[in-house]
Amino acid sequence: MPEPSDGPSGSEDPTARPDPTAGTGPASPPAAAAAPARPDPTLHGVLRTKGYLGLLVISALVGVPVSLAAFWFVGLEHQLQHWVWESLPDALGLDRAPWWWPLPALLLAGLLLAPIVTRVPGRGGHIPVDGMGGPPVPPRAVPGVVLAALACLPLGAVLGPEAPLMAMGGGLALLAVRPSRRAARPQLVPVLGAAGSAAAISTIFGSPLVAAVMMIEAAGLGGPQLLLLIMPCLLASGIGALVFTGFGHWTGLSVGALSLPSEPPAGIPDPGDFLWGLPVAVVVTVVCVSGQLLGHRVKAFTVGDPLRAVPPPTARQTALRTVLCAVAVGGCISAYALLTDRSPEEAALSGQATLGVLAANPAAWSVYALLMLTLCKTAAWGIALGSLRGGPIFPAVLIGAALGVACGPLPGLGMESGLAVGLAAAATSVTRLPVTSTVLAAELLGPEAPDSLPLLLVTAVTSFVVGELLRGYIERRRPQRAAPQGAARAA
Repeated sequence: MPEPSDGPSGSEDPTARPDPTAGTGPASPPAAAAAPARPDPTLHGVLRTKGYLGLLVISALVGVPVSLAAFWFVGLEHQLQHWVWESLPDALGLDRAPWWWPLPALLLAGLLLAPIVTRVPGRGGHIPVDGMGGPPVPPRAVPGVVLAALACLPLGAVLGPEAPLMAMGGGLALLAVRPSRRAARPQLVPVLGAAGSAAAISTIFGSPLVAAVMMIEAAGLGGPQLLLLIMPCLLASGIGALVFTGFGHWTGLSVGALSLPSEPPAGIPDPGDFLWGLPVAVVVTVVCVSGQLLGHRVKAFTVGDPLRAVPPPTARQTALRTVLCAVAVGGCISAYALLTDRSPEEAALSGQATLGVLAANPAAWSVYALLMLTLCKTAAWGIALGSLRGGPIFPAVLIGAALGVACGPLPGLGMESGLAVGLAAAATSVTRLPVTSTVLAAELLGPEAPDSLPLLLVTAVTSFVVGELLRGYIERRRPQRAAPQGAARAA
């Protein structure tokens, strides 16, 4: 597989940045000190650089194998999920999974995950409460990420497949460049990792556009640096979507992308939608941030937390606590089934299937069932965020949708507007990316999105502001709580 060329003299590496300290030491000759500053690269200059064109070629070539790996991974995960929650209960003569079904399923998930997070390189990937992921995963850690995801997601962990897919895609993309080359040009690592991640999640959000916008907003770059990152991501995600679509039709396998099979009709928002929609967005944000706060506390319990002066436990303690947390997730899901006399599958798993059922017929759900779904799934999601392995976005979107539809009977709001508000607010509060969340909500709403777009935009901004203020308040309160404890130890 070709690698980006450094190009001949005069074709600079677009990923390289000038050293701001070069020529500033006391031993520098006068000529070096007087040398003019190196101008920033222009868009035209970046596109003409041979190294960057080679990078685009690699991104296109990487998109095919990464997308194939992602397709088979998601297809296998979806088939295992179907077998655990539908085929196996049917084989045992049960109409549906009984209320106690999540308990042994999550116990098995914890037992399978424990050795992975304590012994396997990479520890099965990052902990979900930390976000979508950090630096690109090294290739040697990819097997652990895949095993951890397959141990958790099909058995009912309240997490999504997006984070493992991004880690897997980024790690596999780095195989396109030799380790010596990556060491010589470290700037290639984040770009190739982002391209691989974009290819892997090209359709898991329902559209490759969502993945591309996410990369743009998460990067926080501008000018040629933005072009440098987003062009490989667009190319790889487009090829990934093509591979996903083609293999989906050829094999008949479902990848369980986040989508709504049918969208409830929505009219143009009126003052009532905004009057009730903004408070609902605030409530959804508070619920999601509370779930993340629970996740941070669970993370401190399972692996320690330096910010809270919690030392890391031993490997044996981490394994045991991981199993206990998995059983606690199963307990939350079983509680939902007992409290509502509905299938525990609605509160388990990532939530995209339940989201489709809810959007197709929101009137079939009572307000009580929706509130119990919100409560139990948020608790299970928060525990899973700090202990298991998976992605944080999919379950949060269902939580927001359920709470939004539950508020639909409020005078002047309606279930359709409540659903739109819940989708945008939940996605924004968990990703902290308002533009990406607006695009995601618009993709989910389909043909109804143009009419709902003003409400989605205002909701995303409101959720972002409230979420950041709430997190800032929590951070400010943390040292104040820790101070008396430190004084007590000193005394």
